[in-house]
Amino acid sequence: MTEERDYREGPVDDEAEDGVERRAQVAAADWHAQRLDKLLVAMAPEFSRSHLQGLLERGHVRIDGTPARAASQKVRAGQRVEVELVGTEESRAFRPEAIALSVVHEDEHLLVIDKPAGLVVHPAPGHWSGTLLNGLLAHHAGALLLPRAGIVHRLDKDTSGLMVVAKSLVAMTALVRAIAERAVQRRYLALCHGEIDRAAFSVDAPIGRDPQSRVRMAVVASGKPARTDVERVAARDGFSAVRCTLHSGRTHQIRVHLASQGHPLVADALYGGAPALGMTRQALHAFRLGFTHPVSGETMAFEIAPPADFARAWRELGAGF
Repeated sequence: MTEERDYREGPVDDEAEDGVERRAQVAAADWHAQRLDKLLVAMAPEFSRSHLQGLLERGHVRIDGTPARAASQKVRAGQRVEVELVGTEESRAFRPEAIALSVVHEDEHLLVIDKPAGLVVHPAPGHWSGTLLNGLLAHHAGALLLPRAGIVHRLDKDTSGLMVVAKSLVAMTALVRAIAERAVQRRYLALCHGEIDRAAFSVDAPIGRDPQSRVRMAVVASGKPARTDVERVAARDGFSAVRCTLHSGRTHQIRVHLASQGHPLVADALYGGAPALGMTRQALHAFRLGFTHPVSGETMAFEIAPPADFARAWRELGAGF
């Protein structure tokens, strides 16, 4: 049984079998009529006020065994205050989760996967679990020893297709360098609004954070250099099917570059693309990936067909793969 002490002696710590630390203390006389949130800060000063507020709202704080809900609640002398110090969402993000991975190729040093649309690559606010990183940590033990579990490049949540992931530090170092040197070939299929009237063109325009919206990227003079080659495959009924080749890997690059030319991707609401052709997620698929194996030196080349929703829309425009 946990011994009761007042806050001036420090809260009592107790770690249960579930790994969650619990702290309890009895409020001293000089804490009578003080706000609960102030006492929580005194009990757990290493946590932010906002995190402690979140614990309170989720029922992790009790006064005399009853869940407390209001930060402004006044504490009475002699009351026992308990708090379960559940970690922040971010601190709990890097955990193995059994997620089915579509593995196209795997060896001792790397693996190539076909990422489905809807799968987030790396934990971030709003997506602290169920990510590719969580799946990689469960897929092989070595992922825990690598930065970002071996992830060397990313695809947006709603983009499908091929990704290479390192399984060893030597492979990760080499792949990161190859991507920086533009030695990794990445080609995409995209469906966009508007009938493109050129057989091929390039968009060479710097990309940076949109000064009007922090969630968007944009073509801005102060951005980082970015180039996308675009090849028209088909165009009719107000839409175009294109192949895109990246010469850099900026955030949302294809989406931003095509939108800057007046051709936002189908169903890409962030950049002005309305749902169409049966597509309800941004119409972008990474269909081809090529690189030199970082250890064996072998030339590696992979292609993957798009998922059913994209394939139907692509064929609707009369485009071939």
